[in-house]
Amino acid sequence: MNPGLRKFTLSIHLTFSVGWIGAVFVYLALGVAAVTSPEAQTVRAAWAVMELTGWYVIVPMAIAAWLTGIVLALGTKWGLFRHYWVLISFVLTTLAAIVLVLHMPDVSVMAAAAQGADGDALEELGGDLLHPGLGLMVLLVVQVLNLYKPQGLTRYGWRKQQEYRSSATDPN
Repeated sequence: MNPGLRKFTLSIHLTFSVGWIGAVFVYLALGVAAVTSPEAQTVRAAWAVMELTGWYVIVPMAIAAWLTGIVLALGTKWGLFRHYWVLISFVLTTLAAIVLVLHMPDVSVMAAAAQGADGDALEELGGDLLHPGLGLMVLLVVQVLNLYKPQGLTRYGWRKQQEYRSSATDPN
């Protein structure tokens, strides 16, 4: 990938990745509002916005961050399977996206239940804090890995590096 295309792809990837993290913060704040608010209208609104934010902001950003991450990994020297930090980032991002997509139907059910619930039933709904809290931690671990890029080649990466070195020193 040429430097201009790499920078363009990286800027798109960073936009979606940081957007994903920011949207999860918003979702978490809405979950806290649903848990702590004594007002039924606030709880109903929080669940409605959590559902909309999840489906129309968080899920698309997660998928876009995942896809652009793959493009960057395959189009740069880092590769997808050569360095442990890239592989771990890929696996964690994949798991976070899968858990997100599998969890969103439950959010829709809870949002629908919040619209029809009153009193004690509404209080029992609470908020969705576990999934976004754990998801945020995973995303921040991925961010740190991608920033610091700890050294360490996978077996595949080591083998590719040896092949490159032997072909570079081979006079034939």
